[in-house]
Amino acid sequence: MKNAFITGANKSIGFEIARQLLQKGYHVYLGTRNLENGQEAVEKLKAEGLTEVEVVEINVSDSESVKAARAEIGTKTDVLDVLINNAGINGGMPQTALTANVEVMNEVYNVNVFGVVRVTQAFIDLLKKADEPRIVNVSSSQASLTMHSDPTSKYYNHKGATYHPSKAALNMYTINLAYELRDTAFKVNAVDPGFTSTDFNNHRGTGTVEEAGARIVKYAVIDANGPTGKFFSEEINPATGIIPW
Repeated sequence: MKNAFITGANKSIGFEIARQLLQKGYHVYLGTRNLENGQEAVEKLKAEGLTEVEVVEINVSDSESVKAARAEIGTKTDVLDVLINNAGINGGMPQTALTANVEVMNEVYNVNVFGVVRVTQAFIDLLKKADEPRIVNVSSSQASLTMHSDPTSKYYNHKGATYHPSKAALNMYTINLAYELRDTAFKVNAVDPGFTSTDFNNHRGTGTVEEAGARIVKYAVIDANGPTGKFFSEEINPATGIIPW
C-alpha cells in the first residue's frame, strides 16, 4: 500500500484530496494544525469506510512542528510515496501594491512558500525511498505572470499583491525542485485546483471541492510517463491543463 501525506487536510480541498486518495487505496497521513479538527476529519472518513487514515499534527510555518511531524510519520513508515503541499493562507483582502501590509505578507510567505520548503526538505528522505515518488505543490492560476500581464486573461482584473506573489514564488521553487530531481523517478508539479467554493474565498468560488480534489490527485498518481516540472490548471486549459508560468 502506498503512503501519502497531505498538509492542511482537515477540511475543504485538502480533505477531499485525502478522501480521493483513500478511495484509490492509499494510506493517508492527514496533516492538520489542530489535532481535534484533524481527528474529526479522520472520523468522518472512517464513517465512509475509508479507514487507512490517521491524523498528524503539523504547523508548516513552524520548523519544530514540521520536524515533529516528520519524526512521527517516520515511526510509522520508512517510505512516503506522495507529498501534497496543500496548506495555505491568503492574507485577507484587499491586497493592493501600495497598501499591502508587509507583516501580513511575511505571514503568507511563511506558510505558502517557506512552509512548502520546510516540509519538502523534512520529508525528502522518505520520498526518495519510494519507487515512484510524487510531489504536488498546490498553486493557483493567479500566480501566472504571463496571464496576469495579459488584459484578455480570465482573471486579469483579480489582482492581489500578497497571495499571488506568494504562489508565484512557490512556482519558482517547484521549477527548481523538479530540476534538481530531474534524473530520478520523482514527478514534481505545481497544480491549480481552480476557483473552488470553500471558506478560503468565502465560498465565492464557482468550482466544487470534488473537481478540485480530482485535479490535484491526478498529478499525485501519475505514472512514470507523466510530466514533471510543469504548471497545470484544468480550469483555464481543459485540453492539456498546461498554463504559462
